[in-house]
Amino acid sequence: MRLEQSALLRPQWPAPSAVQALMTTRSAGDMASAEGRARLRALLPAEPAWLRQVHGTRVVEAAPGGELPEADAALTRRPGVVCAVFAADCMPVLLADRHGTVVAAAHAGWRGLCAGVLESTVQAMQREPSELVAWLGPAIGPQAYEVGDEVRAAFVAREARAAQAFRPGRSGHWWLDLYAVARQRLEALGVRQVHGGGFCTYSDAARFFSFRRERTRSRMAALVWLT
Repeated sequence: MRLEQSALLRPQWPAPSAVQALMTTRSAGDMASAEGRARLRALLPAEPAWLRQVHGTRVVEAAPGGELPEADAALTRRPGVVCAVFAADCMPVLLADRHGTVVAAAHAGWRGLCAGVLESTVQAMQREPSELVAWLGPAIGPQAYEVGDEVRAAFVAREARAAQAFRPGRSGHWWLDLYAVARQRLEALGVRQVHGGGFCTYSDAARFFSFRRERTRSRMAALVWLT
């Protein structure tokens, strides 16, 4: 069965015409399953270069086929190679340079985001950050993402300004805005064009899978490639 366009999100970002990107939604099916990936494959120039995601900061060159690399971000400079990350509350971040010569996809849950997965990805792209454009895909929103004191402490220890992305919840807990932290980190790197955000996978059950809401193994996929 072919995927309907309504089952896909197309990033609204000023990427050059050589850059193609999309993200699946709940109605596209579970991208962690072989059936879901088979339906997606018909829309792509090649089998995506999937990763074995571990909430870390490792970035690899996208290489479809073979054993899945343990990494949370992938990049490519080769046309037709599809970078891909899974998500179901964690934030997918897509990046491209304004000349259409390199693209990347990063999986940014709170651990990877805190540890520096976006910094590692931007560095690996080997372009001036001011030449990059980023898109923040659907993640759990700040009205739904409650974390403990230890999460806030980890972010603030790395960057004091991160405190602005937390608001108090019940005792010992905070509401975390992943999008705000990502924008802070990208801005600090010199990435000025940051788009997307404003979604909530937890609150929008009709459109998105959410691990926190459902404890599901189902995943969406964010993908980017060069033509």
